[in-house]
Amino acid sequence: MRHFLLGLFTAVLFAGSIKAQTKNLEKIWEAKEDLPIPESVLYKGDTKELYVSLIDGVGNVKDGKGGIAILNLDGTMKNANWVTGLNAPKGLAVFKNTLYVADITAVVSIDLPTGKVKNKLEIDEAVFLNDLTVDNNGTLYASDTRTNKIYQIKNNRYELYIENATSANGLKWINKDLFVLAGTELWKIDSKKQITIVAKGLEKVGDGLEPIGNGEFIATCWAGIIYHIKKDGSIEKLQDVQGKMNTADLGYNPQKRIIYIPTFNQNSVIAYQLK
Repeated sequence: MRHFLLGLFTAVLFAGSIKAQTKNLEKIWEAKEDLPIPESVLYKGDTKELYVSLIDGVGNVKDGKGGIAILNLDGTMKNANWVTGLNAPKGLAVFKNTLYVADITAVVSIDLPTGKVKNKLEIDEAVFLNDLTVDNNGTLYASDTRTNKIYQIKNNRYELYIENATSANGLKWINKDLFVLAGTELWKIDSKKQITIVAKGLEKVGDGLEPIGNGEFIATCWAGIIYHIKKDGSIEKLQDVQGKMNTADLGYNPQKRIIYIPTFNQNSVIAYQLK
């Protein structure tokens, strides 16, 4: 199967060289209140809120300690216990009035107006669901980093979408394509499941992925690196705090060009202005 997938690589847009830095990050605020092991941040512009998944324990243990907090856009706490009783929640995605959460082996559906869990879809083969994204029709995609697989979820049913996606984590659906942080590479998967390597050469395995317009992305590595991926596939390192803090699955405010970084073991979320 690996050889088959390799045969689907239709192009390598760039070999991942690191060029001179053209963008910078300026710290705006850091939220440290009641954020036990934040893994993912989702920006919701219409309500001016940040949803933060909180592991509050071990990342692969079903201990019921995890939850979702809500921050205001200035970093103040709005609701530290908006959802409780999850296990080790990670990636987040929103479609209409539902927030979807990757929770180890399940995708949990939460009603946004009430904060109540509506459904929990167990993916039997899953080991470590990590990120989620949703297309324009409400179809979900979930990455399983430990098994190198991506699942498609439609009408509360799941199926294997693609395998051999090395350490698949950050996902983002854009137009008709699925973008995936696969190990140290950024992939684009089209409707025929043909794979294009958009960029490669990340120093560590990728975590969070957000488009910033004009075919460009911000990508994080959990180890403590933030990258700018340009349209031509070249990459530039915006921040390297390895050994000091983690940089997990970021959120992005496209109107004000602000990124929100969950620091995982440092129990905070940091907002940076992208310049």
